[in-house]
Amino acid sequence: QVRLVESGGALVQPGGSLRLSCAASGINYRLYAMKWYRQIPGKEREMVAFISSDGTANYTDAVRGRFTVSRTNVRNTLSLHMNDLKPEDTAVYYCSTHAYGRTFWGRGTQVPVSS
Repeated sequence: QVRLVESGGALVQPGGSLRLSCAASGINYRLYAMKWYRQIPGKEREMVAFISSDGTANYTDAVRGRFTVSRTNVRNTLSLHMNDLKPEDTAVYYCSTHAYGRTFWGRGTQVPVSS
């Protein structure tokens, strides 16, 4: 059974930093690309970062230069380092992967950015 569990969400002030983690189990993690998505209330879920199985990363324009995605294949962990956070980054953040012919999601972790 594939399981993704996000953690690290917390209230942060504008300009602050936060690190999110996603623990994966039930999957041969090192073989699959991983993604971070976010969903702002009232809006569709959007992908913010992608990392391939070999570690190649890509980002949506809104976060490029501020967010860094990384993975540790030994511990089956995905991370998202977020710097210079803005109020518009407020969202629920999800990790996701596509494996065995379907897409898997975690339950998400909330990141409110507010002073």
